[in-house]
Amino acid sequence: MSNLFSPLKLGKLVLTNRVIIAPMCQYSAEDGAATDWHTIHLGRMALSGAGMLILEATAVNPRGRISYGDLGLWDDRTERALAKSLSAVRKYSSMPIGIQLAHAGRKASTQKPWDGGQVIEPEQINGWVTIAPSALPFDNDGPIPDAATLEEIDGIVNDFIESAKRAERLGIDAIELHAAHGYLLHQFLSPIANQRSDQYGGSLENRMRLLLEIVDGVKAAVSDQITLGVRISATDWVADGWDLDESRTLATVLQARGCQFIHVSTAGLSPLQEIPVAPGFQVPFATAIKQVVEIPVIAVGLITDAQEAENIIASDQADAVALARAILYSPHWVWHAAAELGEQVTAPPQYLRSSPHGTPSPIK
Repeated sequence: MSNLFSPLKLGKLVLTNRVIIAPMCQYSAEDGAATDWHTIHLGRMALSGAGMLILEATAVNPRGRISYGDLGLWDDRTERALAKSLSAVRKYSSMPIGIQLAHAGRKASTQKPWDGGQVIEPEQINGWVTIAPSALPFDNDGPIPDAATLEEIDGIVNDFIESAKRAERLGIDAIELHAAHGYLLHQFLSPIANQRSDQYGGSLENRMRLLLEIVDGVKAAVSDQITLGVRISATDWVADGWDLDESRTLATVLQARGCQFIHVSTAGLSPLQEIPVAPGFQVPFATAIKQVVEIPVIAVGLITDAQEAENIIASDQADAVALARAILYSPHWVWHAAAELGEQVTAPPQYLRSSPHGTPSPIK
């Protein structure tokens, strides 16, 4: 039996296999509201045979969007729009669906990637003043963000809580808090971006405070049927930045606070990062986190080969693998992996005859 295609329990949620579709921004929302593009895209992903689909980084307030095209979940309008897409998807798929709740912090107010991805200045169309732990820009010549006041921090905590409540009303199965890739929660964690002198800055305990307040608040606000996890960048890849040792400490604290999985990525906090990019280059960080916790750990990053994914699980380097660009490029990656590893995945009956492998089919 394939390890990759064995069940995995995340809290009370049981996945049929250990392939997870990672959050992937589509930059196709209208004022935060999901559009027909989301219905088409999510429907395609939900028929992939993966164990779970996690929706793209979803802003908890308008200021927290990466770009003006980001998905949001901050009011009744954005909730209704996402409900429409999810309703269509669920007619034909029973795949568990998670959502990544996020705030971009100082990396907000940008163009869409295919339009260059540059910062949009506050006085320009589709631009706004960003917010961060400290008044430090992402790039030295970039706009200076507002340093969050204590009142604004309280508001951000509440925004995450309210978005989590909306997610549960939408029937979302899992919530992933985005504390990676240089966005706001990661900014509070890293001493590069966080140079505060109050209870949210300085020591590791203080830099973790905002994330932990959000974890506690969300746990208290949603039912125990919701699986809660966190995505982290295990290192900034910058000297004197957030590092693996701090990530391991954070992981143990998150487990103690009731988190039910940790999704391990890296980088995104500083343009000075030096990343040794190679296939599976982030997997060792997931393994190092897995060594200090008992909750499932998800590995992500340039995992593109079925046998590679199988080996990661079989050798206990991680409990699941997350795919992003690989599954955009090949939406039936999971079907092909099942065929290669002698396993089966669920597929809609309309597609059953597509298998070229005879009986038994890799899809059922």
